[in-house]
Amino acid sequence: MEPKISINDKVIRIIGVQFFGIVIPNATGLVNNHQRSVMSLMFTYGYFILIAFLIWQGNRYFLFRLQEKFNWFIHPLQKVVVLLAMNVLYTAPLVIFMLFMWYEFNSMEVNWPVVQVTTLVCVVCVIFITHVYETVFLIKQRENDIVKSEQLERAKAQAELEALKNQIDPHFMFNSLNSLSYLIDNNQAKAKEFTQSLADVYRYILSNKDQTLVLLEDELNFLDKYIALLNLRFEKALQFDFNLGENTKNDYLIPPISIFIAVENVVKHNEISLVKPLTVKINCQNQWLTICNQKLKKNSLIHSSKIGLKNLDERFKIIIGRGIEVINETKTFELKLPLLKIND
Repeated sequence: MEPKISINDKVIRIIGVQFFGIVIPNATGLVNNHQRSVMSLMFTYGYFILIAFLIWQGNRYFLFRLQEKFNWFIHPLQKVVVLLAMNVLYTAPLVIFMLFMWYEFNSMEVNWPVVQVTTLVCVVCVIFITHVYETVFLIKQRENDIVKSEQLERAKAQAELEALKNQIDPHFMFNSLNSLSYLIDNNQAKAKEFTQSLADVYRYILSNKDQTLVLLEDELNFLDKYIALLNLRFEKALQFDFNLGENTKNDYLIPPISIFIAVENVVKHNEISLVKPLTVKINCQNQWLTICNQKLKKNSLIHSSKIGLKNLDERFKIIIGRGIEVINETKTFELKLPLLKIND
């Protein structure tokens, strides 16, 4: 069912009903202005204006009801047939009946040729006015479609923004702000450096939020900035061991921010301190980027939104055609991200 479209046609109806109620009787010879008194003419035109009103309102009612049920673009032939049938089957009997009553009231013999011509003229006028209404409906529908499209675009932009927020685990922001607060009180030089590194991280995220794929080199350069941020938090307690071929960085594409999410997952779920240092190994082999770490379970339970790796897996399936692989063993945790080889 089509959504209801409203048209403010009150003025047009008032003018149109009076116009057709006066013009058609004169054009078809139903009224002779020279042989009637003023009162008789007022009554006569009042009666024919009533006929015009009933024709207009009735066809308008059916037209609006029909507009809710049929779509020009989906069922064009069906709508044309129903419209014509509606115009003829409502208008013709109404005109014939009202004219017959007019002749009876005036004690005159029914002039059937005049009745036929008047009926035909009324039907033609109704079809023409119906066409005008349908044109207005199409224009209104087009305007509604444009508004709906704009609303969908705004909703899409909002959804993209929400998706971007979901990519950044609240745990990351919480810890970053806590670390910044600590550094401001204890080491203002490091606090300034931390702020700059945090800004670099978010700058990359915002600049690549609309990208589907980025060079692995760009993603690893961003990872260096993120590692610089982590080094300010954990100092020597967190180490990274890279084992990447010289040409690897320029040979592969990867969804942006994916390595960040993988490393942040490691930071979130493991105890990292000078007493318990953590080493993260990153290597590339057979079109897979592997992030591996020993498991250092935290003593305190941390709430997990459970959206990070799930969203990451869905993104990889859509963009690359393969999901991520997780190897969760007793002492180690390994996350494998599929890569897309350039010119493969």
